[in-house]
Amino acid sequence: MKTFKLVAGILCIVLSAFVIFQSCAAGLFNTLSESGEVSGTAGTIAAIMLLTGGIIMIATRNKEGKGGSIAAVVVFLIGALVGFSMAGSYSDLKIWSGLMVILAVINLIPLFTKKQEV
Repeated sequence: MKTFKLVAGILCIVLSAFVIFQSCAAGLFNTLSESGEVSGTAGTIAAIMLLTGGIIMIATRNKEGKGGSIAAVVVFLIGALVGFSMAGSYSDLKIWSGLMVILAVINLIPLFTKKQEV
């Protein structure tokens, strides 16, 4: 899991920049069209959660405890909840939210597996 957490954390950080730019464009579109949607803001919050989860995964990849995995699960689930609930016309946000749910489930794996003592 150490290598996976490093690679996934780096990908989360890179993807968060992409999601931020998409969210800014969605927010600008929402403002110009006066639709009253908040999908751009929701995307920005989801991108911040994706960035935070990636940093947590990288920072805690070598730790023995389960606190880093729990923190990553909570952060990814909050970001997914915000994304799914306020996506509106920004349909890509549902894809990013689905990715965060998958990452949360993957971070649950170390919580339920027991290390074999040699």
